[in-house]
Amino acid sequence: MADSGKTITRLLGRWREGDEGAFDELLPLVYEDLHRLAARHRNRADATLRPTALVHEAYLRFQRHGGSFEDRSHFFAAAAVTMRRLLVDYARRRGRQKRGGDVVQVEFDEELVGAAEPATELLALDRALTELAAVDDRKVRIVELHFFGGMSYEETAGVLGVSPATIGRELRFAKAWLRKELSVEARA
Repeated sequence: MADSGKTITRLLGRWREGDEGAFDELLPLVYEDLHRLAARHRNRADATLRPTALVHEAYLRFQRHGGSFEDRSHFFAAAAVTMRRLLVDYARRRGRQKRGGDVVQVEFDEELVGAAEPATELLALDRALTELAAVDDRKVRIVELHFFGGMSYEETAGVLGVSPATIGRELRFAKAWLRKELSVEARA
């Protein structure tokens, strides 16, 4: 894993410097981990996108916007945030389509076969995280890295430059705050 992490960090450095070939070399090294990350997002959010489609869409976004990732942890943290945003965007689009808006053409998409209803819980969580960001943005980053990114307290602490104890304290606060906000929204 350490060698793999060093290789990933080296490729990210080359990509940051403009070597597009490094981006192509990166995919086979990170694909399995990205797929696991996407599956975690799907399970947590009851999302309708399959993990493979989510990985591909996130990777395409990275390719379009270029890379400025410092290391493996930074890359996967960005992947977690990107996947969460993709799922939220997708849930919003599905909600609009259900109400008849933005529907121009119907396409068959194999990735959506057997898809569930739009992830209303994901939209509620996104609203709650947006509200929490107005109070304390670092707590939102901790939630994204730990829960969505699957990072340990130590990895999350390393990315944010704080101690693991701080991560534990702030995560407990964030979970309690989100639970309260989501229960209020559920009753509304």
